[in-house]
Amino acid sequence: MADDVEQVLDGVGARLRALRRRRNTTLAELAVATGFSISTLSRLESGKRRPTLELLIPLARIYDVPLDELVGAPATGDPRLHMRPRTYRGRAIVPLTRYPGGLQVYKQVFQGNPAEPEPLSHEGYLWFCVLSGKLRLILGDQDLVLGAGEIAEFDTHVPHWIGSADGGPVEILNLFGPQGERAHTTARTPTPP
Repeated sequence: MADDVEQVLDGVGARLRALRRRRNTTLAELAVATGFSISTLSRLESGKRRPTLELLIPLARIYDVPLDELVGAPATGDPRLHMRPRTYRGRAIVPLTRYPGGLQVYKQVFQGNPAEPEPLSHEGYLWFCVLSGKLRLILGDQDLVLGAGEIAEFDTHVPHWIGSADGGPVEILNLFGPQGERAHTTARTPTPP
């Protein structure tokens, strides 16, 4: 039991540093926001200072995250899903489903683009909706720009690439069928006469 607590506490500093960097915040800015000294925050992030509730609660409030996210607490009986984002090819991907096979749902966030798009093809079928930003879709010989609320779907055997159209952030909701499954619409709004 004591070893488990030590492992949790040992990981807090790295989580705090990663969270601060993702938010593009300096130690000086964080010191002003929390009232803690820069050296205290630096020692906390480097693991040279033991995390306490007096330090972690204000940090959780500043970052607007649950305290258990800062400490990496084990899952409880909470029925809500707490999916962990991952980074792939410069984009943050949050899985919204967690079962193998069949349609998978993801939220993706793009932050800028590589110098040159590299269209790929693979097994599957993709459907996505642009939630915010301007998305560039290269699909075969087509080069399209989609805005918030626009939807695209295609067979992923066709060479394709998706990214930001203007270098700004883009968020999409993505349904992917790894074996070519398609999303099916079962209800439609009647068209007015």
